[in-house]
Amino acid sequence: MTLDQQPIQSKQNLSLKGKLINRFLTWLRLTDQPVVNVYRGFGNAQKVTIHGHALRRSAQPRKNYRNSAVVNLLAVLRLFLVRPYPQATIRVRLGDHTTEIRTDPDGYFRIELPLEQALPPGWHSVKAQMVSQTISPETILAEGEGKILIPHQTPFLCISDIDDTFLISHSATIGKRLLVLLTQNAHSRDPFEGVVAHYQLLAEAASGPDATNPFFYVSSSEWNLYDYILEFSRKNGLPEGIYLLSQLKQLSQLLQTGKTKHLTKFDRIVRIIETYPDRKFILLGDDSQQDPPIYESIVRHFPQQILCVYIRRIHPKKQDATNELMKKIEANGVAYCYFANSAEAHRHSVEMGLVAS
Repeated sequence: MTLDQQPIQSKQNLSLKGKLINRFLTWLRLTDQPVVNVYRGFGNAQKVTIHGHALRRSAQPRKNYRNSAVVNLLAVLRLFLVRPYPQATIRVRLGDHTTEIRTDPDGYFRIELPLEQALPPGWHSVKAQMVSQTISPETILAEGEGKILIPHQTPFLCISDIDDTFLISHSATIGKRLLVLLTQNAHSRDPFEGVVAHYQLLAEAASGPDATNPFFYVSSSEWNLYDYILEFSRKNGLPEGIYLLSQLKQLSQLLQTGKTKHLTKFDRIVRIIETYPDRKFILLGDDSQQDPPIYESIVRHFPQQILCVYIRRIHPKKQDATNELMKKIEANGVAYCYFANSAEAHRHSVEMGLVAS
């Protein structure tokens, strides 16, 4: 082979490699086209929080939910084969408001957009574009659309964990958690008995059909699982709400799924509470990981804003420690319910006058 033939051969190899990669990605239902995901945001009369991810590679939406362990395994694995788009320019538009931001190394962006005029309560559409400013004329690489919530003046707002609070996940044991996550899907997994009815009563308590008590779902689960969790919530009739998840993970980090630092979840909850300083909150979680110490800390910082704390009893070895934390919560003048099943939580809500019997 002559020297001038080597580049040609190299290009042919690259072309074949590219075709094989594309076929593999297509088989896995992955796309290498840029994507902008806009998550549900929230706000008050002064500002709104808009956030999302820019991705170089992402999973195509799942449409069919066959009860096949192999299909479910591949469906979850592809959620962790995403590739973020760092330092992408994102242009966000809410009504007449437009602003730009660059994504962080994980492709994540979050904008707190000041409002010149308060938006009416309810859901509002927001759009985002990924803009290439190195190409002339300017090119739109991808577009996404989401929505933000301006809550009505309802009696309270709810902040709930996800895994082992309403979604059976076995978070305390990484092996069981992975087995459930990898072999089941958003339609085959189950909520705890009675939890959906309890949440629906909390959402509808002393409020109109278009002004339900808002739900914020704050979890250690990764942004990779956003659509998965959203579909589970829709399928099971959980109250519509805002989802604040944890840092995007890659496939090599799959064994760390559901694990995050204590302060990141605490900070997300604080951000919600500080957005609504004149509102009351109900906190719902479980004892499988860090909800009890996080909620106890929240109560110490915001005792006047917390109406009640609900903790599901999951982990027998943590009961003594959790009971001590619940006593500290009560000492701050906040009611609590440390329960084994949702019927107990429901009865407590009735006794508290939070929901109708």
